[in-house]
Amino acid sequence: MEYNEFEIISKFFKNRQRKDKNQIKGIGDDSALIKVPKKNFLAISTDTLVEGKHFLKNITPKELAYKAVAVNLSDLAAMGAKPKWITLSITMPKSDSIWLKSFSISFFNILNKYGLNLIGGDTNSGPLSITLSIYGLIERKNALLRENAKNGDLIYITGNLGESAAGLSLLQKKTFLKNVKICNYLIKKHLKPIPRISEGIVLRNIANAAIDISDGLISDLGHILKSSKCGADINLNQIPISKVLIDNFKINQYLNWALNSGEDYELCFTISKKNVKKLNLAIKKKIIKCTCIGYVTPIENGFNLIKNQKKIIFKKTGFNHFI
Repeated sequence: MEYNEFEIISKFFKNRQRKDKNQIKGIGDDSALIKVPKKNFLAISTDTLVEGKHFLKNITPKELAYKAVAVNLSDLAAMGAKPKWITLSITMPKSDSIWLKSFSISFFNILNKYGLNLIGGDTNSGPLSITLSIYGLIERKNALLRENAKNGDLIYITGNLGESAAGLSLLQKKTFLKNVKICNYLIKKHLKPIPRISEGIVLRNIANAAIDISDGLISDLGHILKSSKCGADINLNQIPISKVLIDNFKINQYLNWALNSGEDYELCFTISKKNVKKLNLAIKKKIIKCTCIGYVTPIENGFNLIKNQKKIIFKKTGFNHFI
């Protein structure tokens, strides 16, 4: 069964959640009305996911709904913001009720898990794409910014890098593994990234600067360095790579995935040496899992990759939306 725009909104997306105390008006008017608490910034991020560019054509609506929300949540995590509201715009070839039902169930499952309320959006006809705008709150004094890295800061990464790229390579049949369990594990890493919201909230009291790894470590860390007018030395021996990748792929392959491929949605952050004790305490309490991979240097030092105490020549690549 097919529905028009207003029927889609009414049947699949309206009145599915309770309003929170700061939401004055949500779906059903020309604009949502939100009250921002005193001494808070409203953190806002928008992402568009396009079929064939950001997700494969055979992705299920359940998988697409999860990933669309998760990658937007990751942007809030990088700022240390608490998720609050989201808008959704869907462009689709036709209003397929079965597709929409599966999508909306998965969509609201992840929204409810992270305390997000849907407050508006749009529907349209055309090639499949999803656009989300996500809104979070953060105390003004605690916002994490890319521009605040300082010379001498240590550079850390949460979790491991490269597994999402390995999963994508398997989905695209560019890589083959006989072990079905490992294949499924890596594919899940690509389709169901975990946004580091709780880690971001912890880091806003510890870190100087942060970014999420969406386009690759070299590219994304490069944004911090450019904004902060700094350089960096990165120890390749310290890049967090899972045993799954080490045991099943060649070193050049998994290092390239870890450095350039992105979509791991881990956090890369810098902290001053005086805050290392606070971070180590959070690690000990298992509030956060992270690895030190290098340190921030003066801008004239440049951006260097070091392996076995020798500089490695590399190309600054990363995901490009226009290639």
